[in-house]
Amino acid sequence: MNMEQKENRVVLRGTVAGEAVLSHQVHGIDFYRFPLAVPRLSGREDLLNILFPLSSPETALPQAGAFVEVTGEIRSFNNRSGVGNRLVITVLARSVVPGEGDPCNQVFLHGVLCKPPVLRRTPLGRDICDLLLAVNRRYRRADYLPCIAWGSLALQCSQLQTGDALWLDGRLQSRTYLKTIGETTQERTAFEISITCLAFPEELPQETDLR
Repeated sequence: MNMEQKENRVVLRGTVAGEAVLSHQVHGIDFYRFPLAVPRLSGREDLLNILFPLSSPETALPQAGAFVEVTGEIRSFNNRSGVGNRLVITVLARSVVPGEGDPCNQVFLHGVLCKPPVLRRTPLGRDICDLLLAVNRRYRRADYLPCIAWGSLALQCSQLQTGDALWLDGRLQSRTYLKTIGETTQERTAFEISITCLAFPEELPQETDLR
């Protein structure tokens, strides 16, 4: 685990899977949204939502089908419209450039556990643990990011307490599921960080800056 990474950092390399469309405007800056398809080693794809600020007229929007590298931060906000998921997860892109090399999906986070972990077992008998990590950002705000751990790491995570601080590496993944609402069933997509490596502040080298 690279302990020198920013507390909320994501690096993605994948294919733009659709046209960039205008999402909203803040302080005169247009924010565009586009889907990014990032393949896994298994052959499945994660389809991730990218939010890209068009900071100047010279900035070009990524074109559908282009292979690009996105660096930025994972953001969350509460959807109070009553339509779709209540917790919306996106990647706020700091840069979008032509991609070189293999597909990539890397997440580096430092945050605090804000709910008790939930340990469960899949129908195939695998242990899985659900976590909700609060990651601070500027202006006294925070992003609340759902995370999952598997196997022995899930058992380790199940022993964590609310308020525990931790560093983690992982990947941002998408998962479709069916939700029953009344007499109808809707297909929805959840986004979560699949943890690959975990550390606690007391395990870090003394020279590591946790700020």
